[in-house]
Amino acid sequence: MQNSTFRLIITILIGALVVVGIAYLVIYISGYRIITYRMGSEEIRFYGKVDSNGAPYDGTAYYPGGLKGTVDGASKTVKYSNGDVYVGELRDLKRHGVGRITYAGGESYEGEFSENEISGTGKYTYSSAVGDTYEGSFLAGKREGFGKYTWADGSVYEGEYKNDKKHGEGTYTWADGSSYTGQYENDCKHGVGKYAYANGDVYEGEFVNDVRQGEGTYVWKNGEYYIGNFANNMLNGNGTYFWPSGRTYEGTFADNKIVWAS
Repeated sequence: MQNSTFRLIITILIGALVVVGIAYLVIYISGYRIITYRMGSEEIRFYGKVDSNGAPYDGTAYYPGGLKGTVDGASKTVKYSNGDVYVGELRDLKRHGVGRITYAGGESYEGEFSENEISGTGKYTYSSAVGDTYEGSFLAGKREGFGKYTWADGSVYEGEYKNDKKHGEGTYTWADGSSYTGQYENDCKHGVGKYAYANGDVYEGEFVNDVRQGEGTYVWKNGEYYIGNFANNMLNGNGTYFWPSGRTYEGTFADNKIVWAS
């Protein structure tokens, strides 16, 4: 009796293993896989069909942080659970190559990606509520290198960026017609540059943290001009002031005023 029971259990187990094996074989032949990829120190896990090269084609990807993505290989589309949609090239289920991502908040980016991040050349369009655009170079999701930023009001900056800030040589043209061409550092006019004001005045010289500071020349629309030292955006220190009549003053200035010798 015990032997019969034992043989029955063995037969059932063998039968179950055969059924599981057949089911697995059918699933495998049909192209379904479970694949794991590295994403930094974490993992991306895929459940679904693969193509002839073994790459994910149709299924669900599980990303770090609880984010899921529905993968459609036919349209090269990944629809994420947070509402974002990506269409383009992938490598190991990460955005890599050329593609376009549309964010749930209305912003979008079209261009190059590397290891799931915006890196390379592309165009970032902010939401309609903001209306700004940036076209140029990126590194790890930040503006880096040369690019052109256009604000909704028509103002434009074209020049160099570093770590998402204006840094290096560039030209900023405001909607009111004023413009600055020169050096930037950490988003500020810093170094040597030329500022043409909307009222017709022009300053050319040194800036420190967005302020006229150091040696420079300021030319007023009415023809008067000053060559000399500046501090805190004002005439400060030694300089020469010229009037259209030919009159000049050379001496010391303090907060835009002539310091007359006592």
